[in-house]
Amino acid sequence: MKQIIHFLPLLFLTVACKKDKANFRPTPYALEIPSHFPSMDIPADNPMTVEGVALGRWLFYEKRLSGNDSMSCASCHRPSSSFADPNSYSTGIDGISGNRNAMALINLGWDKFFFWDGRAATLEQQILEPVPNPIEMHQSWTDAVYKLNLDIEYRNRFYRAFGEPGIDSIKVAKAIAQFIRTMISGASKFDVMYKYENGVALSSAELSTLQSITPSEWDGYDLFKSLNGADCFHCHNGPLMRVKKYSNNGLDANFTDLGRGSVTGNPEDYGKFKVPTLRNIALSAPYMHDGRFQTLDQVIEHYSSGVSISPTIDPLIEFANQGGVQLSAIEKKNLKKFLLTLTDSSFITNPAFKDPN
Repeated sequence: MKQIIHFLPLLFLTVACKKDKANFRPTPYALEIPSHFPSMDIPADNPMTVEGVALGRWLFYEKRLSGNDSMSCASCHRPSSSFADPNSYSTGIDGISGNRNAMALINLGWDKFFFWDGRAATLEQQILEPVPNPIEMHQSWTDAVYKLNLDIEYRNRFYRAFGEPGIDSIKVAKAIAQFIRTMISGASKFDVMYKYENGVALSSAELSTLQSITPSEWDGYDLFKSLNGADCFHCHNGPLMRVKKYSNNGLDANFTDLGRGSVTGNPEDYGKFKVPTLRNIALSAPYMHDGRFQTLDQVIEHYSSGVSISPTIDPLIEFANQGGVQLSAIEKKNLKKFLLTLTDSSFITNPAFKDPN
């Protein structure tokens, strides 16, 4: 009888804990979207939660996702480079180099296809690829999940993030996707210029910034939008500074990388790549899918005089037949000054995006 009496409190406690566990619900995450941005479509099967975002941040910097525990997502997407790779190509855990530059992770919550060739239709799908890729993190998802399951803190974090026990690759991808969707950049000098010209209310701090914008920066912006100027706006416009399309921007007359064509098999897609955002462009060198340009000056010179003709050249590159838009020295200078207004230092220093370790 004494044993039964001693056992009952433990039984009641166990039942109570199970009841509390069954009733646990993750906390909805209030995503802060800049006033001049469109709304973000959140997947119905991966709602944003405080606990999910926190877990995703841990996983983004988690090296145990790689085969030899030496590489994380952040290894190729560095905060100081606007979460891109400062090297032309990233090198995996086995010392093997890739053949495309790692794209910047910035405002990806608004994208509808991922990778330079668009082979992933969702952010979650994109995140699933690098771990088992033999030239990147080179580890099966089975082994990655096994290692995470050995850590009681991760078991608890996954439970808090999803309201149920268990770790798997889908949950890992969902958590990292939630974190990446919070990585929003919308506080550059360009944003003040954009809001001003579109009649969006400015804060007192933004009004002060507006007064600091130079005539050269405004001239560069005008060039950027002009058909007879730099003619950039066909592919880069709006608050997100990119158009959702694939484009052959005249890098080569003959292709060593088929780009989108390698996915579709359609010759009309050969040499076309996803148009990237220009936000924080000054921080995310090198440029283009293969990182061939090290500086913004080289990029500007390409569009000014280095465009190559090929069968799939983007028809909106209207001066391709003369090699480019043929900017003068002062126009190149002003265009670069405008491109520098796209730098958002608060994005790369945001403590919410830093390694939580």
